[in-house]
Parts: sequence; C-alpha cells; structure tokens
Amino acid sequence: MSSRNENQMFELAMPISSPVGSLGRRLVLATLMFCVIFTLATVGVRTWFAWDSNMANMKSELALIDQVFQGTLSRAVWEMDRDALQTQLDSVAKAAPVGRVELRILRAGRTPEILERKRSEDGSAPALHRELRVEPYPGASEKVGELTIVGDESLLWQRLWKEVAIIIMTQVIQSLALAGLIMGMFNRSVTVHVQHIAHHLGQLTPANLRERLKLARKDGHNDELNLLQVGVNDLQDKLATYIERQHQDELALAASRDRLAELVEERTAELRAANVRLDELSRHDPLTGLANRRHFDEVKRLEFQRAVRHQQPLAVLMCDVDFFKRYNDTYGHAAGDECLKAVARTLQSVFTRSGELAVRLGGEEFAVLLPGADSPQAQDAAQRLQRALAECRLQHDTSSVSAYVTISIGVAQLDPETMDDFDLLLKRADQALYRAKSQGRDCIVG
Repeated sequence: MSSRNENQMFELAMPISSPVGSLGRRLVLATLMFCVIFTLATVGVRTWFAWDSNMANMKSELALIDQVFQGTLSRAVWEMDRDALQTQLDSVAKAAPVGRVELRILRAGRTPEILERKRSEDGSAPALHRELRVEPYPGASEKVGELTIVGDESLLWQRLWKEVAIIIMTQVIQSLALAGLIMGMFNRSVTVHVQHIAHHLGQLTPANLRERLKLARKDGHNDELNLLQVGVNDLQDKLATYIERQHQDELALAASRDRLAELVEERTAELRAANVRLDELSRHDPLTGLANRRHFDEVKRLEFQRAVRHQQPLAVLMCDVDFFKRYNDTYGHAAGDECLKAVARTLQSVFTRSGELAVRLGGEEFAVLLPGADSPQAQDAAQRLQRALAECRLQHDTSSVSAYVTISIGVAQLDPETMDDFDLLLKRADQALYRAKSQGRDCIVG
C-alpha cells in the first residue's frame, strides 16, 4: 500500500511527456526572424548608401569624360570642324556611363545649334553641365558652347541591383551562419543536457531517488544548468528523506495499530471473561457455589415446557437442613456457613447427571431439579442424598433426631393432567417437605 501511494505521488508530481517542439529549433526560428528583419533593415540602409555611392561614382565618371573630351570639342566647335565634332560626340555618347549628351553651339547673332546623342531617357541619373571655352590668343577666353552629359539611368539601376543582390546574399549567408552557430552552441551547451535531465527525471522511482544527476560537462561551470543540477539533486534528497520518514511513520503506525488491536482484543477477552464470570456469579449462590433462585427460575420453566412437550417425567426435591437454627445458635454463624457448604458439596457429589440442578433457595433450604426422573427414581435420589450426608458425620449435638446433621426431603412428580405450571409442582414438593418435618424430620415424603 505504501509503495502504491509513493508511485501515485511520483506520477502526479512529475508527469514527463514527449516534447512537442525543440527549444533549439524555436531559438533558431526566432534568430532567423530577427535576421530577416535585420537583413531588411541592413539592405535598406546599404542600398541607400550604394545608391549615393553609385551616383557619386557616375558623377566622377562623367567628370572624367568631360575632362577628356572638353578641349577637343571646344577646338572642333571653334574651328567648325563638323566631322571631328560628330566623331567626338559619338565617342562621348558611346562611353558606358553616358545616357545622353547634348552640345549647344553658340554663334554671335545666330540661334544656338543643338547637337544631341541619346541612349536612354533622362531620369534620376546625375547630369553634368559645362561651358566650352577657347583661347583665341593668350589671355583671352571666349565661350563657344555648352555641353550637357547625363548619366545612363539603366546602368545606374543595373549597378544598384547587382550591389543589392550581393548585399542580400551576404546578409542571408551571415544570418544562416549565425543561426547554425547559435543552434549548434545551444544544442551542445543546453539541449543535450536538458534532454539528459528529462530522461533522468523520467526514470526516477522511489527506489532510485538516491541516484545523483550528473551532467556530462567539465567542472567549473557555474551557470543556470549547474544550478538546475544542484536543485534536482537537492529535490531528490528531500523526496527520499520524506519517503523514508513516511515509511518509518507508516511502520510505526502499523505497529501501534497492531499493538492497539492486541490490547483491544486482550481487553475484550478480559471483558468477555468478566461478563461470563459476572453472569455466573449472578446465577450462583456466593456462599455455597450452587445455582441461586434466579438461575433456578430460568431453568425450571424450560424443563417444565420440555417435559410437557415431549411427555417426559420431571421430579423436584425440596430439602431443608433439620434444626439449622439450633446449629447456628450452638456453633455460631461461621460454623453454620461451613455446614451449608458441606451440604452443598454433598448435593453436588450426588447429583452429577446431565440436566440435574441443585439449587440453594435461601437459608438452609435447597431444591433439586431432576429432568427425566419419575417418582421412584426421585425417591431413590433422595435416599442417596441422605446417605451421603450421613457419611459426612457433621456434628449436631442439639438436634432432636440425630447427633449429626440430617436433612428432610419432600418429593413431587409432574402430573401434566393437573399441573399447568411449574409452581404447582414446586408447591406440591414444598407440601411434601412440610409433612416430612411434621413426621419428625430426617425422612423423605413423596
């Protein structure tokens, strides 16, 4: 019973179930989500800076092209060399970063002439505006035109998307590497030990609570896992101590219960014996040990009913010690009590058959119930009683009939035709006893 209670307690206290998800996997997913957000923010910022950088680079490239072609275009415009001018404009327009080039030729008194080479539409690409000047002679400067170079927007976006792709790839690789590193470190430093702890707790029973939890780690780690290990071992020790104390208390309680049961059984037996003894005392005469009047009244009705029902004979002897008052006056009451005890012993020695009952009715008066005995048998029993008492030779100097104690006996037999109650039979025996006394005592009258 104790073992079953302990197992139930363990089942309720530590329900170990299969995990529905890995902490390491959840940590990796959280890390990846953070990396995605971080990557988006990083890509946005780096894209902005890449855009500015590409714009600056394209401006630098346009400025370099301007430096290369500015002088030759100025001389071609001044010298009005159409072939050279067309060739130079075509060269500028073919440069990679150039999307559109426009040359405005200024002539005094004439509408400006515009020459244009266009490879893409203007948009957000940078543009460079320059005045074309020549020195007809040293120290002089004359404006001959205006040059506008606009960057190629498609090239700008192409460069930007390439850098964005590299940025995204770099960030993704970094995020995956970071997630893998975190998962590996978490699995090695946490998950493996948590699984070991879960397996250890799942194997715990009241019998192996003293087995210590030992993590496969190097000594010197004073972290949360170490605190958990110490806490689990501490809890096991407390549970083991509690169960041992509970087991000892249960054994002590069982011993006390058994002892209490023994004491109750002993007291019950003593009480039962006392009740039996009390019942016996209540049904027996305290002086002589014979049955008393109460017991006689209970038995006489049963024997009367049995005799009538089965048509069996039933006889009663009424006995009285002759001149007992004189005996008391002569020898004292103590001697009188001893005399009555001797008479009682004589009755007990004579009437030993099953069902025969000798009774002290009170004082020196006795009665004997004889089931199954008819009148001659009762007369014979009365004679045996007188002879047995005579053999006792109890001295009685004041008796008028003998020098020893004698007894008068009245005998009566049941007559079912005239007696419908035991008291009638007892009255008949009492009448016979009275006649025996009247006839001189120490005799039997039936």
